[in-house]
Amino acid sequence: MITHVAGPDIKVRLDGQRSNLHIRADYEGLRYLTEIGPVPALPMGRFQPATQHAGIDYEYDGVLVVEFDEGDMAAITADRAKAEDAVATYLREQSGIDDETTVRDELTELQPQWVVFEWQPEGAECDWLMNPATADDDQALQVYYLPTA
Repeated sequence: MITHVAGPDIKVRLDGQRSNLHIRADYEGLRYLTEIGPVPALPMGRFQPATQHAGIDYEYDGVLVVEFDEGDMAAITADRAKAEDAVATYLREQSGIDDETTVRDELTELQPQWVVFEWQPEGAECDWLMNPATADDDQALQVYYLPTA
């Protein structure tokens, strides 16, 4: 799907999600959608996160761990013990923290929160956001949030 045209260049969505390819409009390999078939819809609204989504690429023992650009993190689970295990492993393996005192200190800062994950419009600064919610929201998930220091 062509998602943007600027001068001689265009953006083409490859997978129906959020991956784009920048090519020249006169590229000889370009075929129009009417030649191919139906166009998948761009994901919009709330969603349940999974490792197939961009930016959600770490899982430990069934718990997804997300690190945001600012350095804060969220472990997507209602079980504090599982959240602690997942975040501790992430800190060791992904952040390179080998001081167990530092890991334990970080884990004491985990805060339970209810959130929803929502896709942002195309062209937004990020593909999706984690927004506050309440426990009675039928699409809310409980996470353990680790703010940046």
